[in-house]
Amino acid sequence: MNDVDPAARARWLERRIYLEGLNTKHTPFGVSRRHRKQFRRAQRALGILLRMTGLYGRGRRNALDIRLTSHVFEFPDLPAAFDGYRLLHVTDPHFDTLEGTDKRVAELVARCEADLLVLTGDYKRRVHGPFEQVLPSLERVVRASRARDGKIALLGNHDPAAMVAPLEALGLRVLLNETVTIARDSARLHLTGFDDVHYFYTPAADEAAAAAPPGFRVALVHSPEFAFHAARAGYRLYICGHTHGGQVCLPGGIAVLTANELGHRFVSGRWRHGAMQGFTSHGAGCSGVPVRFFTRGEVTLITLRRGG
Repeated sequence: MNDVDPAARARWLERRIYLEGLNTKHTPFGVSRRHRKQFRRAQRALGILLRMTGLYGRGRRNALDIRLTSHVFEFPDLPAAFDGYRLLHVTDPHFDTLEGTDKRVAELVARCEADLLVLTGDYKRRVHGPFEQVLPSLERVVRASRARDGKIALLGNHDPAAMVAPLEALGLRVLLNETVTIARDSARLHLTGFDDVHYFYTPAADEAAAAAPPGFRVALVHSPEFAFHAARAGYRLYICGHTHGGQVCLPGGIAVLTANELGHRFVSGRWRHGAMQGFTSHGAGCSGVPVRFFTRGEVTLITLRRGG
């Protein structure tokens, strides 16, 4: 994989720390105030309602019913050397929200032989506060994986800049608006990992997209909200999470809250924007109240195929 640029990392760190100190969220669609207090009140009300109706226990069991899902994406321009390339995707585990999440995720990861492990953020429960409590869970999952080309991680909107060094100490290559290139003989696969764009978007994300080498490119992003930008930049596949697939849904998996600026089309599963295909994972864990209804957590094996 490509080497890290220390100067670029230093610029990223300075900007990220500054943004973490603000009470605003920065997305590609503009800057807005966070409404954490209202959101926390809604979560507490939901928890009380579920306990009163006797559904809380069922929701917790649903939340631990994390599944291994598989998706095949076909591309006529995929280099032949990467036909059958497998990306094992884990996102939004929020390990300190529900005990047992790490054990279940590690079990699923251990089942898969993949070429690359990709973690796309939100490893802890709260936006602020300590993160050390989730490092043993992350280590458990990373140790369980078998990925011959390495292991990549991003930061989500719950993950501070201070997590980068501990993640790298676990053997993860953390991508912060950076591209890594995988080689198969003369063929190349370029993967750009973007810093979170749900709270911490800056023009550096667009600069990273534009600077990626020409060829077949995959965008790894915490949330769907950079999809329009990535499609314009010529990316062929966009992999993300953040939405939890709605987490608490109406029958049929209809999300009540989308937690992103793009609306329901990008909340769950496969989608397309222009020539770019995309996938939004349900995520492995839970945010806020540790329950799921009419959706399940997932770890996803994504296989690239030449064809279509």
